Amino acid sequence: MKVIHVSAECYPAAKVGGLADVVGALPKYQTNLGYEAAVVMPFYDNKYAKTAKYKTDFRCKVDLAKNKYKAKVYRVEKSFEELGYHLYQVQIEGLLDRENVYGYEDDTERFIAFQKVVLDWILQFAQAPKIIHCHDHHTGLIPFMLTQCVKYQSMRSVPTIFTIHNAQYQGEFSFEKLSYLPEYDLEQSGILEWDYAINPMAAAIKACWRYTTVSPNYMNELPYAATGLDWLFDTEREKSVGILNGIDADVWNPSTDKMISKNFNVKTVEAGKKANKQVICEKFDLDPEKPLVAFIGRLVYQKGADIMAGIFDRALDANDINGLVLGSGDPHAEFLLNELKEKYPGRYNTFIGYDEELSHLIYAGADFLIMPSRFEPCGLNQLYALRYGTIPVVRTTGGLKDTVKDIGEKGGFGIRHEHVSVDDVALAITRANKLYNTTAEFKRIRKEIMKIDNSWENSATEYIELYNLISQ
Repeated sequence: MKVIHVSAECYPAAKVGGLADVVGALPKYQTNLGYEAAVVMPFYDNKYAKTAKYKTDFRCKVDLAKNKYKAKVYRVEKSFEELGYHLYQVQIEGLLDRENVYGYEDDTERFIAFQKVVLDWILQFAQAPKIIHCHDHHTGLIPFMLTQCVKYQSMRSVPTIFTIHNAQYQGEFSFEKLSYLPEYDLEQSGILEWDYAINPMAAAIKACWRYTTVSPNYMNELPYAATGLDWLFDTEREKSVGILNGIDADVWNPSTDKMISKNFNVKTVEAGKKANKQVICEKFDLDPEKPLVAFIGRLVYQKGADIMAGIFDRALDANDINGLVLGSGDPHAEFLLNELKEKYPGRYNTFIGYDEELSHLIYAGADFLIMPSRFEPCGLNQLYALRYGTIPVVRTTGGLKDTVKDIGEKGGFGIRHEHVSVDDVALAITRANKLYNTTAEFKRIRKEIMKIDNSWENSATEYIELYNLISQ
């Protein structure tokens, strides 16, 4: 193995957000470019695990203070043939044998144990990997353990890349749990510490060879982004590289997508979009003759969930449009969004929860996708929307700024707004409605955005160039 990706999520084995999509696609594209890649992640007792076939690759015991747990590393059989890379999953009895990815009181223990087993597994390789690529705070202690812990000193020369998918979530925990970590020189505890706690993300930034962000603009924003690590990002700026995420063009392909009602391409986009829109509107009691404005995502503060109902209320009141929300999260936001169904029957609906197949259908049938994010490290939804001829309406932040150019600019193809407020987003939707009614221009843009190449090939090449740079 030349590069091992370590992550808490990987599609299709487990998905909570965009992290899974990235880790599920990047290794495949790297393998296609001739650079052998593999993924190791936790084992979850979910739908995927019940159908996958496993072969035990490694067994060990992992200690957390006085507690000992039995662990196995499984190789998913035929993963290379089906996914394009080798997939491994770590099962730890009593910790990593539950259904959900996150949300347990002992998540700290679960992911510390996971990282220790991963390093124990790699330690017994006949040949060390060329790169260990860690993703988000759940794997952030690996660069520290590799450079500081006595047990892994033979692997200190293995370069580590740490990719920040979302700097708001850092995994901090009390120094009372310091004994969970393998032996190291306690004088080096400052590498772990941030704001009087152990902070895995801060530790990774300090200890890794390079850290990357999932868009160039997000990299530039982090020193000023009020994540609590602003000073650290500014200090370690020379180690940072901004590489824009891509999408898996095989999975997200309207001409072959089995999850949508009618397949289409650039030449058949009008008929294809119309057919998929018809199915959505029938399902949600909407008018297929009106422009369909959709939101897909987690209903959390980052995504503007607290004002989402106000946005649709204002936009529906001011424009003859349809609105549709697919997502879940904050209960109060869910309640307010559901209430709107009574105020705008036949023009607005919600699906509280997440449905992968439905999301594909909405991308295929919607006319516009809104993303009023307060911050967005990269964003994948706008890239999926472009691929399916759905025009994104986004806030000017992070990767949204990198990937969506406003129609008011030369060569523009999307709609951007500056502020996360009901007025600003509703005004952007009004601009979208105006574009929809300018039929010829709307159809031209819809065809043009489908031609934009946001696949992983370019980004995968950038990562390989970075690997080669630090491993020479």
